[in-house]
Amino acid sequence: MPTTKANDRVALVFSLFDADGNGVLEPEDFALMGERVTAAVPEAGDRAKSRMLDAFRGYWDTLVRELDADGDGRISPEEFTAIVLDPQRFEPTVDEFAEALAAMGDPNGDGFVERPHFTALMTAIGFRRANIDALFEAFGPVEGDRVPVTVWADGIRDYYRPEKDGIPGDHLVAGATR
Repeated sequence: MPTTKANDRVALVFSLFDADGNGVLEPEDFALMGERVTAAVPEAGDRAKSRMLDAFRGYWDTLVRELDADGDGRISPEEFTAIVLDPQRFEPTVDEFAEALAAMGDPNGDGFVERPHFTALMTAIGFRRANIDALFEAFGPVEGDRVPVTVWADGIRDYYRPEKDGIPGDHLVAGATR
């Protein structure tokens, strides 16, 4: 059963992925979001950027295949809510998205995401700065003000789990309005 926080997380993600703000998700939203995110860390390599763009395309492809109930090539908020209700349908997509985003934040390949890269990527997605800072702190930064890539990737996966409550990702919805 989805928690209230899980429903809040999904509603926020929908509003952020609706990059053009027209109330539905379309392939153009994911292309625009991909451009924003890959531009956020200019020093990330071409391979990481390409993987991120592929992850956004894969996310869209999965959404339209799994959720487009009326076949109009657009995903409504009601259709999107199904991600909370049946996350197993999205597990591989979320895994790839999590790995690609976390890798974008580690341009030097040392296994850690430094706060400036984390902040730039999360800002590019559209999260509020206060929420971004709270999330980074919840991940327990280590020396050098950085978090392990694996911690962030796991945090992204948890964000999409309907049964999860009290997770670091809940900091992204606290006081968030879109």
